[in-house]
Amino acid sequence: MIEYRPFRNSDPPQLVKLWHESGLGRGAARGFSYEALDRLLLGQHYFDPAGFLVACDADQIVGFVHAGFRSDSSGAWIEHEGGAIHVIVVHPSHRRTGIGRELLSRAEAYLRQLGANSIQVGAASPCDAFYHGLYGGASVSGFLESNADAAPFLAKLGFQPAQKFIVLQRSLKQGDPISFRLSLIRRKMETFIFALPEQPTFWWFSRTGRLENVQFRLVPKTGGDAVATVTVSGMDLYVEPWGERAIGLSELVVKDVSRRQGHAQALLIEVIRRMRQEQVTLAEAHIAEENTAALATFKSVGFQPIDCGVVYRKA
Repeated sequence: MIEYRPFRNSDPPQLVKLWHESGLGRGAARGFSYEALDRLLLGQHYFDPAGFLVACDADQIVGFVHAGFRSDSSGAWIEHEGGAIHVIVVHPSHRRTGIGRELLSRAEAYLRQLGANSIQVGAASPCDAFYHGLYGGASVSGFLESNADAAPFLAKLGFQPAQKFIVLQRSLKQGDPISFRLSLIRRKMETFIFALPEQPTFWWFSRTGRLENVQFRLVPKTGGDAVATVTVSGMDLYVEPWGERAIGLSELVVKDVSRRQGHAQALLIEVIRRMRQEQVTLAEAHIAEENTAALATFKSVGFQPIDCGVVYRKA
């Protein structure tokens, strides 16, 4: 008999063991202890045990599901109108027994009970309250296609792809592109590194801010505001599964007046050069499929698609 119940403070050791035994694909961090789970997940101010449901066979946790809510428009707190089911994990020995279906149903009921009128399966900004640094890689972008069990399971329950994110990677061991335009930008611009973005919000601190990260800014040598910025986050929990020191690139922003002039390209190349000096060997970024300009920029500096993150909704 399977028992379903909310999270208990004594659960983390079993949860970590279940995570590592469940074969969640290349996008799942590995080799971490329950202290990392506490820092990146359970320690969130808005963590609600009622939204973290476990399935137990006798005294063993054999599955869990975690549901959460989106950020409000100001990034100051959460709002309950939109919810996401962030993860569904069932031990291989207990799959195809209805546990995943029941966990998902209970997670949906939890979200609707608290006011969600829009529910997605697979977290993505701005509905990505949890699992930064633990699942997805550089960003939380739905369920990765490399986790082959996710899509057929959700399709059987009536969920269809609603949004896709292209996962790109670049080896820092390869050379960097060279052009006259990039050389001119390097003469006119300089790069500064800051510990925080210009206007960090509570939502930023709760997610990206729990990782080791810095913001690179490309600034004119003559003075003035940055023309382009990008956040660089460490991915220490991926050293074991990937066998490389990796960084995640996110929040690439170019001022409107500086677009299509090569500034984003120049900034990414400078980040790659500096990270290479720190013995980092791999960089990853997640870009929404419809953001063709950003995809073109990353590809122009050597990034290649290696996976896809998918957010699902009911038809």
